[in-house]
Amino acid sequence: MENEKSIEVLNSIIQINNDRIEGYETASKETEDVDLKTLFSGFINTSEQCKKSLEAGVRELGGEVTESTRVTGKFFRVWMEVKAALTGNDRKAILNSCEFGEQAAQDVYEKVLTDELENLNAEQQTMLAAQKNLLKVDQHKIISLRDALVEIK
Repeated sequence: MENEKSIEVLNSIIQINNDRIEGYETASKETEDVDLKTLFSGFINTSEQCKKSLEAGVRELGGEVTESTRVTGKFFRVWMEVKAALTGNDRKAILNSCEFGEQAAQDVYEKVLTDELENLNAEQQTMLAAQKNLLKVDQHKIISLRDALVEIK
């Protein structure tokens, strides 16, 4: 296992957490709903905690922590901003956009946990699996809120 490759893998997960943080900051600005603002604040906190652990892992390997986001994340944020502006802060549209971002995060974690195991030690694998589960809980909260709106109508 090469440290450089491990650093690269951990930084890719930092990037998706940076995307989540920026995405939920955007979503929070786009909604007037206090409950969503509170929910999004919790999601930001989740990613900040994940990011902190990942940064420690990168530094432990002697690497430099990335501050960037993923290109796909930038597209997601732009899409979310446009969608929110066009829909006039439509709650369902915001939740759909958030669910799209959550699935993107799950996909990145899954890809790393499937394709990059040889570049991660057991402790890193355990950390990433636990983080993926934390983000999955957040994703289910979004899905439940969105689906509840469909049931009401």
